[in-house]
Amino acid sequence: MEAITEFNLPLKKFKSGKVREMYDLGDSFLMVATDRISAFDHVLPNGIPYKGIVLNKVSLFWFDFVKDIIDNHILISNFEDFPENLKDFKELKDRSVIVKKVEPIKIECVVRGYLSGSGWREYKEKGEVCGIKLPQGLVESSKLPEPIFTPSTKEEKGHDINIAFEKMVDLVGEETASFIKEKSLEIYKKATGYALSKGIIIADTKFEFGKIGDKIILIDEVLTPDSSRFWPADLYKPGGPQPSFDKQYVRDYLTSINWNKEPPVPKLPEEIIKETSKKYVEAYEKLTGKKLID
Repeated sequence: MEAITEFNLPLKKFKSGKVREMYDLGDSFLMVATDRISAFDHVLPNGIPYKGIVLNKVSLFWFDFVKDIIDNHILISNFEDFPENLKDFKELKDRSVIVKKVEPIKIECVVRGYLSGSGWREYKEKGEVCGIKLPQGLVESSKLPEPIFTPSTKEEKGHDINIAFEKMVDLVGEETASFIKEKSLEIYKKATGYALSKGIIIADTKFEFGKIGDKIILIDEVLTPDSSRFWPADLYKPGGPQPSFDKQYVRDYLTSINWNKEPPVPKLPEEIIKETSKKYVEAYEKLTGKKLID
């Protein structure tokens, strides 16, 4: 299967993200997951076959799994139920959904159960993450005593910035901040218990929420290999980086060739593309128990 990195649909485009395209359908949005992959804030020249399908299907799996905790933005998930004017675009199948129009809450709701990435870097420097004091003596990839909520700003360009919960309250208000913190932790705890039973550690993840009137719902993607760190539980060994089912494999490759994280963005070799695609597909199949590719 060839990677699909661009869609040229004769529809009104609302937004183009690093991975997703949003089209305005009037009273709803068509959200399409491409096979694009980004690393270090740059979209890479190559796509990863099956990636968009995995992101879409994994999100749908989790939206359903946590629907007892919070409602979400999905209106239509099955391509066969799409409006007639979209059914000619067969490339949308399995990688697109029709979603509600909401007002996004501009906070990345990050939950960490393990010490990795920017959390590990901040802990080494300060012994805390986003103002939360952590026990001394933790090592990279240590399991935390309890999952922690470490929000960040949602920047249009460049890196999101980690902030303390108090700062989040200033930005979105006490009631909204408390609600999405509580829901983020609740979703993470339920999902990680299930994932572990399937051999996957969800080390950390990020959620996004939006408002319809006064109601807050879960939006965007949820608990995918793009928005989370997925580690194979049987290979987990604290004290350094972990093997993963996510795009860390691509980041590691780009680091190994000493790319300076500035344009021009290097192309990925064929073996890195194939291995990354395999990792995404394996994450889907492990989590859902279903085959993605017959």
